[in-house]
Parts: sequence; structure tokens; C-alpha cells
Amino acid sequence: MKILIVSQYFWPEDFAINALAQSLQTKGHTVEVLTGNPNYPEGKTYSGRSWWFCGRELWNDLLIHRIPLFPRGQRSGIRLALNYLSFVISGIVLAPWLLRGRKYDAILVYAVSPLLMSLPASFIGWLKKCPVALWIQDLWPESLRATGYVKSKFALSLMNRVVRFIYQKTDLLLIQSEGFRPSVAELSCNIPILYYPNSADSNFFTPQPMVLPSISELSKGFSVLFAGNVGTAQAVEVIVEAADLLRHESEIRFVVLGNGSRWDWMKEQVRVRDLHNLYLPGRFPSNTMPGLMRKASALLVTLADEEIFAATIPNKVQAYLATGIPIIACLNGEGAKIVLEAGAGITAPPEDAKALAAAVLALKGMPEINHQEMGQRGRAYFLSHFDHDLLVDRLVEILSDLSCHSTSNKLRRIQTD
Repeated sequence: MKILIVSQYFWPEDFAINALAQSLQTKGHTVEVLTGNPNYPEGKTYSGRSWWFCGRELWNDLLIHRIPLFPRGQRSGIRLALNYLSFVISGIVLAPWLLRGRKYDAILVYAVSPLLMSLPASFIGWLKKCPVALWIQDLWPESLRATGYVKSKFALSLMNRVVRFIYQKTDLLLIQSEGFRPSVAELSCNIPILYYPNSADSNFFTPQPMVLPSISELSKGFSVLFAGNVGTAQAVEVIVEAADLLRHESEIRFVVLGNGSRWDWMKEQVRVRDLHNLYLPGRFPSNTMPGLMRKASALLVTLADEEIFAATIPNKVQAYLATGIPIIACLNGEGAKIVLEAGAGITAPPEDAKALAAAVLALKGMPEINHQEMGQRGRAYFLSHFDHDLLVDRLVEILSDLSCHSTSNKLRRIQTD
């Protein structure tokens, strides 16, 4: 197949779509990517690059088409809006020229926020006469409200109409969590909806030998590792509060690997509260994460106490399961359900520091054999539900069917396969 992936974020930014694109290419499909110029998560265009660049580059034999993208900045609503709109405008005005003469069997949109990136994909699909599949990672407008980026009821109502328009201009909607189905179905009319979950890079299941960064706190006592974006949606305040509650437990330490809009705040709280059990080493290359995770005693995932996040499966859940380390899930809904269903760890209500502290103490107090059994059950669940190669093959089947059956009546058949 010839597949065009449209994603506002791509290598060298660290997103799951990178591994998926490479795997599709490795399996013999021709894959190209339409994306912007990297600026996530710091909010400024990466060193040596220009935000207005429009052209092509190769990465591991993968052809990347880059269009101008205004950098998002940090906690600036205006800059974020410009970031979103610049991709839409560049995608509609410049992408058709950049992709001139090229043909595709299907277009896949990796729809993390902003969902607006689907607009140029639908336009290109119309020009190229090929179907568009929208892989929904975040629910709009719910996620905009939950993260506080948009508070106006009028703006949220307007965005609701935009989302309805976007859904109805695609040929297939893929949802990363079954919890998304009611909200998506409400706005999508008769567009088919399929559950297609995220996976994790195979290195999380079978890490490659390599020299890892030295983070001594991971190997001392009982280490609880949080890895990933340090932002509003993750409600990282609960980690600070739990660390404060457990400050006298000398063997327990929290390690946060990552960066984001709340990282500076966390760093300041460590200083102000004199938290010697909370460490923030920063971000590390994604290929080091599987090895670093395996050094931890437990892996922590947190989300804010919002209805939208209860419907979400955080990407790190799959990675955590694959590593075979016990999980502490401080969240509600689908993510917590998977951890419990897998028997891979314990849960606590979101934003409840006392419950999180109790969960850490409970896990620490269990015999080592219990930790090993949790890890084994997590890996087994990953292989059954989220194995990367199996999901890549499933995606090829989906896109192939989508390409072959273009009418809405025939598309409905895919939904029941």
C-alpha cells in the first residue's frame, strides 16, 4: 500500500506514530509523512531548524514532507492557537504543492491534539481521491475544556460544530479507547467507528542492549517512576503531595523523567518543600526509556479527575505493561480498568494524594514474588491486546479495506469485521 500519514508531530519529536510509520515501511508498504517543523514539548523550534521551512527530508528511508508551523510556546493561548492554525493553513495551501504528482491508497491522520490537523488531510484526500482514516487520540472539545486552554462556552460550542464537520469529512474513525465511542458517535452520524488501540515500541517488551544514563535514584530503595509529559492533564500536583506525605519513608523515592508545562512548577515545589524524595532529572532519549523503566520498583501513571480523561487510555499504560514492572495507576476509567483487568498493579483515585501514598506503601509492603507476578501478568496482557506487530498488521487490513470499499454502505462492513 501507499500510505500518507498526516501528523502535526513527528520525529525528532517523541510520539508513538514514529514507530508505527517505521513498522509499516519495514513490512513493505510505501509510507510518507506530512508534518510540521518540530517544536514539542519545549514550544520552540528545534535547534538548527526554521519554523517556516517547507520541503522534504529522509529519516530511516522514510520520506517526510514538512510544512511551516508556528511554534506553540509555553502556556500561551495565542501562540497555541497560531500553532494550530498555521498547520491547517500550511496544510491546505502548501501541502498540495509539496505532494504534487504523488498518489496514495489511503491517508491516516494521527489525531492527537489538535484535531484540526484533519482538515488539510481531508482536503488532500479529496484532491487525491483517496479515503481518510482519522485515528482519534484526544476527544475535542472535551480535552480543550479539561486542560483549561479554552474556557468560553461559546468557543467550546463552536468547536463542537467544527469537530462534527471534521468527523463527517473523513471515511473512517479509529478510536484508541472504547470510552471514546459515545462522544464520537454523537458527532459522527453514519461514519464507521472502529476500536484501534495504541501499542508500544517493541523495545519496551524486549529492550536492546545499550549504555543507559546514570540515574542513581532509580536503583535505590523503592523507586516510583513517572515517565512522559509533565503537564496539566497529568495532574502532577498529586505526585508532589504524595512525596510530601511520604517524606519520612527513607526508602521511597519518586523519579519524574520528562518535561512539560508543569515541570518548572514541580522543580520549584521540590525546592520550597525541601523534598529529598522527589527527583526531576529531565527528559532523556526515547530509546533509553525501556531500560530506565526496568530499573524502577514501580511505574506511575496519573491523570486529572476529568470525565474526558476517564475515557482515555494514556499511551504510557501500554509501555508500562510491556516492561513487566508493577504499575500504580492514579486515575479513573479505561486506564485503571486495564491495569486491574491485567492484574498488573494497583489503582488509586485521580488527584488523591493520600490514596496514592497508600498505594505506594501497599505495593512496597508486598513480597517481591508478588511484584514479579504483576509484571508477568502485565506483559502477557500486552501481548494479547497491544502487541505492536499484530496491531500494525491489523491497521494494514483496515486501510486496505478502506481503500477498496469507498462507499458508505460498504464501509459499514468494516465495522463488523
